[in-house]
Amino acid sequence: MKKLLMIVFILVLMGCGLEAKDLGEFYEGDLSHITHVEIMSGETGEMRVIDDKERLQVFLNEVKNVQFIPQENQEKRSGFRYSINLYKGNKKTFGFSVNMVNGHYYDTEPNLFPIVDKWFKREGAKAIN
Repeated sequence: MKKLLMIVFILVLMGCGLEAKDLGEFYEGDLSHITHVEIMSGETGEMRVIDDKERLQVFLNEVKNVQFIPQENQEKRSGFRYSINLYKGNKKTFGFSVNMVNGHYYDTEPNLFPIVDKWFKREGAKAIN
């Protein structure tokens, strides 16, 4: 009986594991309804916004298929490089960082950092500080 319970327990734990997903799978709404994106630098605290409809669409197309692959080490950490918040009107609908979604840590493929860094530094994101 103990062996059976142990096997059931292990199977339940295996079923609770994280799996690779893209942003479209994490986001519960329709990405085409996003009206603007805020990007915050974890290094400086500076904020940028992408609210031009065409630029916003290009940004979302660049990030929506990035694969978030769970890291083995899920121990708590501090700090972040960039956080990204998606908005529909004035309502924040989703937020994540380049390596964390919903409190879980991920590697990304392709690497999300250079994509977000490019947009933060030069591709049409306006400062909002």
